[in-house]
Amino acid sequence: MRSIIIKIGETEIEAELNQSRTATLVWEALPFEGKAHTWGEEIYFRIPVDADLENPRRVVRAGEIGYWPTGNAFCIFYGPTPASKGEEIVPASPVDIIGKVKSDLKLLKQIDKPGVVRVERGM
Repeated sequence: MRSIIIKIGETEIEAELNQSRTATLVWEALPFEGKAHTWGEEIYFRIPVDADLENPRRVVRAGEIGYWPTGNAFCIFYGPTPASKGEEIVPASPVDIIGKVKSDLKLLKQIDKPGVVRVERGM
C-alpha cells in the first residue's frame, strides 16, 4: 500500500492508496490541494486527475476513499450522504475506491468546514 497524509486545517489524517489504476494516477499527481466541500458525511474536492471508472461502486463503506470521475474529485466517505437510505453510504453517482483512511474517523466528524485540503505522500 501507498501511504498518504490528508491535511484538513489543523487535522492530519493517515490513509493509504490501493493498487488500482486510478489510485496510481492519484499517487503520481501528489502532492495536490483543493477547496473542499461536504455532502452529508463526505468531504470531496477536485484533483488534477482525469480517469474513467474501472470498478464502479454505488455503495461505499465508512473510511473508504473514492475517485468520482464526474467531478474529477477525491472523496473521503465517513458516514451517510443525502443519497443514503439509513446508514448505507451512497455517493452522488458511482465512484472507484482508491484507498482507505487509517486514522480514527471521529477526526473527520469533528471538522465543521473543511476549507483547503492538502494530500501528500506519507512515509
